[in-house]
Amino acid sequence: MLRVAVVGSGPSGCYTAQTLVQQDPEVSVDVLDRLPCPYGLVRYGVAPDHEKIKSLQGSLRTVLEHDRVRFLGGVRVGGPGGLPVERLRELYHAVVYCVGAAADRRLGIPGEELPGSWSATDFVAWYSAHPDAADAGFLRGVRSAVVIGVGNVAVDVTRMLVRGAAELRPTDMPQAALDTLTASGITEVHMVGRRGPSQARFTTKELRELGALPGTAVGVDPADLALDPADPAALSAVQRRNLEVLRDWAARSSADAARRIRLRFFLRPAEFLADAGRVGAVRFERTAPDGRGGVTGTGRFVDVPAQLVLRSVGYRGVPPEGLPFDAPSGTVPNAAGRVVRDGVASPGEYVAGWIKRGPTGVIGTNRPCAKETVTSLLADAPALSLRQVSEDPVPVLRAAGIDPVPWAGWLAIERAEAELGARLGRGVVKLAEWDALLTAARST
Repeated sequence: MLRVAVVGSGPSGCYTAQTLVQQDPEVSVDVLDRLPCPYGLVRYGVAPDHEKIKSLQGSLRTVLEHDRVRFLGGVRVGGPGGLPVERLRELYHAVVYCVGAAADRRLGIPGEELPGSWSATDFVAWYSAHPDAADAGFLRGVRSAVVIGVGNVAVDVTRMLVRGAAELRPTDMPQAALDTLTASGITEVHMVGRRGPSQARFTTKELRELGALPGTAVGVDPADLALDPADPAALSAVQRRNLEVLRDWAARSSADAARRIRLRFFLRPAEFLADAGRVGAVRFERTAPDGRGGVTGTGRFVDVPAQLVLRSVGYRGVPPEGLPFDAPSGTVPNAAGRVVRDGVASPGEYVAGWIKRGPTGVIGTNRPCAKETVTSLLADAPALSLRQVSEDPVPVLRAAGIDPVPWAGWLAIERAEAELGARLGRGVVKLAEWDALLTAARST
């Protein structure tokens, strides 16, 4: 029987495991994750008020409960205290790395390191209860915030900044984050893009949600819409719908509201300005269309006051220890999912997901990506299966000081989160600390 390790239990990892067991009735799969909880960004990256997307956990759960798939949480591959990649390869006929793109792109401008400047990923991890995240005082003393970026993640964090208790309490957000967000003094959020409205990357459904937030007014400068040179006939259906929503907001008179969101375009961040040792404002250079689909600087600047800046300008891959890495693309070099070392496919090593193709696509894009990798792996299976591997990797992991959290441990975490929610008079409430998660997992 072919034994395969899949490193990462997010969508790409689960789809890889699912395709393997569907296409080969003899293969067995261990899905390893550094965290004691499965589902990756579906658990820790989807906004807590997006229940429909979060419900995808149900289909991923079906994969991990398959009789030839085993979840092993709390297993770090590489790094301090982790299992070396070389040792992992000795335990399995093949290893598929589905480790995503864990870091944020940088702006590379002065003041980016000031207190109060954060990646959107840090902020999302905190309100999503990622055990590596902590309340870093994101909202302390914040009255005005700037979100740099005009994609769906930027829309998510903008929405979370102005959500009220009535909307957040029914979610699974950890109690500490809920209390902090609903008690914040934020009155204004600027969501800013360097290009025009027609080039924004958010979807219309996400965009419209901003206009449905109670007690919040949304504003758009009509001049930004007038400056956009897009030919309506050349726009996609999503772009046309986005522009319709933005024009509607731009045409409305300014309404009184406790909180305001301003969508601003043709502004390129140039510098973060300090005030009392932390971010106090963002200096933007006004841009203009360059006639080639991009923008050019105008030499005119505007300062936007903000005590919190969230940067949402894309992701990049992090070099996985023990694997080759192409820094410009942020991916592991590969051919149809086969890891390539020094120009040659490395037997038994594969990649899928963002670490394979870069941070592109939606959750569903991981299905064909995983299928391509699995096709390569199963084509190699006759040669891979000739190598002897140990009967069960778990005793080897324990001997190395790694005590995996089994599926039963994850089910115990689920029960603990349901019990916590009941005590708080809410639904399920996520556990946010390593100790709490591991204590719950070991209570089986």
